Amino acid sequence: MNSTSGPAETEIRQRLNAAFSPQTLVVSNDSANHRGHSGDDGTGESHFSVIIVADAFAGVSRLERQRMVNRALGDLPGQRVHALAIKASAPGEA
Repeated sequence: MNSTSGPAETEIRQRLNAAFSPQTLVVSNDSANHRGHSGDDGTGESHFSVIIVADAFAGVSRLERQRMVNRALGDLPGQRVHALAIKASAPGEA
């Protein structure tokens, strides 16, 4: 975890680690790229990208993977985080 992570970024990491025990988890705060745009609430934590690789995604469709990640994040997407780009894959997938 990055020492400059804000509360939303920290919570994203904690929830995804707890739900999936991923082999890879990269959470990027993209909020600075969207400053002044729709959804920018001024907190600096409105837009994120997630790359996650976990066994739980094996044999699961792309749509269902997105749903699984969103379920694990609970109220974060759409409530406290305006936008979340998700790339979820199983180990060994390109």
